[in-house]
Amino acid sequence: MATTKWVLDPTHSEVQFKVKHLVISTVTGSFKQFEGEVEAEDDSFENARVRFSADINSIDTNQAQRDEHLKSADFFDAAAYPKMTFESTSFDKQGDNEFKLTGNLTLHGVTKPVTFDVEYGGAAGDFYGNTKAGFEVSGKINRKDFGLTWSGVTEAGAIVVSEDVKLLGSIQFAKQA
Repeated sequence: MATTKWVLDPTHSEVQFKVKHLVISTVTGSFKQFEGEVEAEDDSFENARVRFSADINSIDTNQAQRDEHLKSADFFDAAAYPKMTFESTSFDKQGDNEFKLTGNLTLHGVTKPVTFDVEYGGAAGDFYGNTKAGFEVSGKINRKDFGLTWSGVTEAGAIVVSEDVKLLGSIQFAKQA
């Protein structure tokens, strides 16, 4: 059966992460440069194959000094590991517009299986005759599982950065002819 290719539209997409800081508040960051594609047998997207990558040097937490620390060897080590990648192993329909996306996430030179919740927002045509499909993706990883082990404790004993990191994506794909 012929497959349809969909390419991620970075203009209408965003990829974020959220992590607890000092256990009392959340720091939100994003990746500004990323790409991805989906290959599907039909427009239902069931059993689609998904590939995604993000440029670690494009990390943005709205604070330049923190961004530089995150790019350093203390965290992501962007010089040695410039990309975060994901390749799906399954995309299973759970309900009307709900899927489980499972695959291999490679981060900081470590590859681990992860599962994301996906909500399919539907498909629509744009002003230029293109067909677009929208998805909300969410999941959680333990950063230490990927070798991101930097840790700090304040004088009062508070943990500086949580181990759990939420990953969120509002993603739009453009159908290819």
